[in-house]
Amino acid sequence: MQRRVFLQFLTIVGLAGACARRKAPAPLSSGATVIAFGDSVTYGLGADRGQDWPSLLAGQTGWNVINAGVSGDTTETALPRIPSLMEMYKPELVILELGGNDFLNRRPPKTVKENLRAIVKRFRRYDANVPIAIVAIPELSLIGALTMNLSDSPIYAELAKEENLWLIDKVFSEVLSNATLRADQIHPNAKGYRQMAIQIGETFRKSGFLR
Repeated sequence: MQRRVFLQFLTIVGLAGACARRKAPAPLSSGATVIAFGDSVTYGLGADRGQDWPSLLAGQTGWNVINAGVSGDTTETALPRIPSLMEMYKPELVILELGGNDFLNRRPPKTVKENLRAIVKRFRRYDANVPIAIVAIPELSLIGALTMNLSDSPIYAELAKEENLWLIDKVFSEVLSNATLRADQIHPNAKGYRQMAIQIGETFRKSGFLR
C-alpha cells in the first residue's frame, strides 16, 4: 500500500515538472512581426540610422522587427507604451531590453525586477501566449567598469526562470566590456550593435524561434 502511494506521488511530481517545463517554440516565419521594446540601446543611440540591433536583426532573420526603443525610458516610464504597441502590431514575439537607466538612477535591483515583471504581465494581458525574450543588462559595478569585465545583473536570469521568459544573456555585458564596440560607457557603436544582433539571432536559432 505504501509503495503504491509512493509511486503515485512520484507520478504526480513528474507530471507537475513536465507541465512546468517551457514548450519548444514554433519557428517564426519570414515576415513575422516582432517588437523590440526598450530604451536608447534598442533605439540605437551611438550609431547611424539603420545600424541599431533591431534593424540588423530584421535583416538577418527576415522578421519585421519593430524598433520600440525610447531613449531615457525606464522600467517604470515604459509601461504605458505597451497597449498601443500591442493593439497596432499584434506581435508574434516580444524582445524586452530595459533596466539600464534604472541602474544609472540607483534604483534597487529588486524594484527594477518587479517593474520588469509588471511589463511582462502587461504584454501578456493583451496576448497570454506571446513569447517574451529578455536581454540581460549589466549590473552597475565600478570594479567591472574599471576592469572592463561587466556581468549581467542576476535579476534577469531570476525573472526569466520565474516568468518563463527566454533569456538573452551576456550579450550586452560583453559588448560594453569591449572598448572597440562602444560609442560611450553605456551605448554600443555600430560594430557593437552588429555584434548584439548576431548574438541575439544566434540565441533565437538555438532556442528554435529561427530556422
